[in-house]
Amino acid sequence: MSSESRVVIVGGGMAGARLAQQLAARAGTAVTVIGDEPHAPYNRVLLAEVLGGRYPADVIALPAPAGETVTWRTGVRAVRIDRDERRVVCDDGALVPYDALVLATGSNPVLPPFHGLFEPGRHELPRGVRAFRTLDDCLALDTEVRDGTPAVVIGGGLLGVSAARALARRGARVVLAQQGERLMERQLDAGSSALLREHLETLGVEVHTECRVRQLLLSDPREEHRQVRGVQLADGFRLDAEQVVLACGVRPRTGLARAAGLTVARGIVIDDELRTDAPRIFALGDCSEHRGTVYGLAGAAQEQADVLARVLSGDDGVRYSGTRALTRLTFNGGATPLDLASFGETTPEPGDDVVQLADATRGAYRRIVVRGDRLMGGVLLGDLGGVGALARAWESDDPLPASPLLHLLTHDGGS
Repeated sequence: MSSESRVVIVGGGMAGARLAQQLAARAGTAVTVIGDEPHAPYNRVLLAEVLGGRYPADVIALPAPAGETVTWRTGVRAVRIDRDERRVVCDDGALVPYDALVLATGSNPVLPPFHGLFEPGRHELPRGVRAFRTLDDCLALDTEVRDGTPAVVIGGGLLGVSAARALARRGARVVLAQQGERLMERQLDAGSSALLREHLETLGVEVHTECRVRQLLLSDPREEHRQVRGVQLADGFRLDAEQVVLACGVRPRTGLARAAGLTVARGIVIDDELRTDAPRIFALGDCSEHRGTVYGLAGAAQEQADVLARVLSGDDGVRYSGTRALTRLTFNGGATPLDLASFGETTPEPGDDVVQLADATRGAYRRIVVRGDRLMGGVLLGDLGGVGALARAWESDDPLPASPLLHLLTHDGGS
């Protein structure tokens, strides 16, 4: 790309901010970021810590890209891509020309088809019902949740667990409803999920698994604004609630790309240069799909942004080959915090070796999956000693040493 290149980034989240920051340090590139949220970029991973009162909202703000060559347009939505004229049409009437266009549109929360979620002819959620995805969601919950507020969190994945924990720390009476058999099914095995459940229950969270929500229970329809009063489960059981948080997963935000005629599967399809099937249009982060994978992880988005910054700057031979991501969290609250790390495949296939070590006195749980001479994945809770060495063995995909497999779990070095 030439030294006078105009790069337009649609999306002001973590992926777009990272790319803008990388490009700002490179001479000759003018960057315009179009973000529909009214806020400066922020670390979405820490939203639960803001809701739980651990951090004020300004603490999670990301560093602003330095340099006069970056223009940041907040509160503006891109509505159309004009590929013939190479420009982005915005909802405020602006036409933003580009030499290279990057779609970093992120993802939208999944809103399940519950009866009562939307009123006929209206698109607003009932009062007391919110998704938990943006800083605005977080700030709204901050004003609506009081000590003792009965709240139901629907969804037991990472987002739902984080929201339930944060609400409990604020003093709400929280029920977590998970349709699956266990919490955080994508990251945890049955044993570690059970320990996480115990941890939540020590915070006062009432956990229901293998339960399906049938409908929202609302106030009198004659009221101008209907207020949630609870949720009804498929078995007829009712959970009272003044606040319902929807944490049912996310879906790549691909409407802009699809309308522009780009190839979209689950996400916007990109190659190893983060390029779509339109030569001047790229995508990264939660909205993108690389080699059949939609990562939806902050670490993957950052790796993609770093690669794309080099591609857009003309570096030869730069490629993105995928991300092997480790999830590492600390659940604060209760008598003691709970540290968690998860990576790779935590569910074994037939013929795999499984090594497990549980130490109740230290509150530690470790389990790894080995296939042949390769480490495929693992889960650690409580004591994370050795997680660094395990992660390196997994990321390198090198053959494991011939020493007994238990050595992998008892080695405390390299963390």
